[in-house]
Amino acid sequence: MTVQSSLIRNLESNLPLGLCRIPPSPPDFFMTSPSKDLSIADLQKHIHRMYYDKDVARGVDGTFMWLMEEVGELASALRGDDRENLAEEFADVIAWLFTIANVADIDLADALSKKYGNGCPGCGRFQCECSLSEKP
Repeated sequence: MTVQSSLIRNLESNLPLGLCRIPPSPPDFFMTSPSKDLSIADLQKHIHRMYYDKDVARGVDGTFMWLMEEVGELASALRGDDRENLAEEFADVIAWLFTIANVADIDLADALSKKYGNGCPGCGRFQCECSLSEKP
C-alpha cells in the first residue's frame, strides 16, 4: 500500500456516510493538451485529475468555503467593467463547483441531464414558460 492510498483510506474513514467512496482517478492520457471543446464530464475529470488529492483532504466544508469565496469574487466582477476578469471569475466558480462535486462524488453531467435534459423542471418545456415570479 502506497503512502497516498494509506492517506486516502484514512480520509475515507473520516468522511460522513454517503461520501465514503473515493472515485477512481481518470486515465493517465486524459487532457495532455488544452482544449476549448471540453464536455461537462471531461471538465469534471480534468479538475479531478489536477486537484482531487488536495480537495479530498480539504473536505466538503473547506471546499464549500472556497466556492463561496469565488462566488463573492464573481459578484464583484459583475459590478465592474473588466470582461477578462469577469470571464476568469466565472471559470473559477465553475472549477470550484466541479471540485466540490468531485469531493461529494457527484457526476455533474448526469445530474444536469437528469434535472434539465427534458426541459425546464418547473414547466417541462424546452423554452421555459414559468412566470418570472416563479423559480423554475
